[in-house]
Amino acid sequence: MPVISPPIAVERDRAQTGRGRGGVPPPAYTGGGDNGPGDGSNDYSRRLNRARLTLLLALISISVLFVTITVVFVFLHGGMVLDRRSGTYVHGWVPAALPVRLLLVNTLVLLLSSVNIEMARRSVKREMALAPLRGIPGIALDDDGAGGGTAWIAITVVLGLMFLGGQWLAWESLRAHGFHIDSGGASPFVYLLTAAHAVHLAGGILVLLYAGAIFMLRRTIEQRRIVVEVAGWYWHFMGVLWIYIFALLEFGR
Repeated sequence: MPVISPPIAVERDRAQTGRGRGGVPPPAYTGGGDNGPGDGSNDYSRRLNRARLTLLLALISISVLFVTITVVFVFLHGGMVLDRRSGTYVHGWVPAALPVRLLLVNTLVLLLSSVNIEMARRSVKREMALAPLRGIPGIALDDDGAGGGTAWIAITVVLGLMFLGGQWLAWESLRAHGFHIDSGGASPFVYLLTAAHAVHLAGGILVLLYAGAIFMLRRTIEQRRIVVEVAGWYWHFMGVLWIYIFALLEFGR
């Protein structure tokens, strides 16, 4: 014999499930708010992707600039000029006496700084991976993420300034040997390429200083991760770009 539930019980069941009149709807977990698990994950991913895209566009524009200078360099390097005294075309390229040892030291300094910024990037990446475990009772983690990242960034800034100082010494060495920016031949390209790289590297140092301030102020782990991610890959690009410039000037003399 069928049993018919009383209307009151049906209404109570509907209220509990949130489908009847006056019922409470079930919670909706979405990223970017403060109510659900994984809060803000979608917003963080969008911000990180935007930062990476902006960095990629910046690196492409910088690459186009140096490729353009390289094309002009190669064209003039293989060009011929007319010798008015002999009436013949001669190779008019004047090689510059590069301070190779000093530039090698500068290269080593820049590579060491690249290692340091990579350590900072991995430090904040590890801190972010372990962040969910900090709220579990009974689990103790070393709280050196922000402090360690700050130290690595500070060392990177110091090494970057040392590199710029070394480049200034290299320019002084060129001028002491009579190679000025208006000397012709390879001299203008030495100054142009190294100065353009130094300006972009100085911009990277400003980004690193901002990243260091973010770490010292103990901002959110997501913000620190985005800043150090962009700064790290930009700094690696500066290292690769300098090796390319050094090789171009050395073997293209």
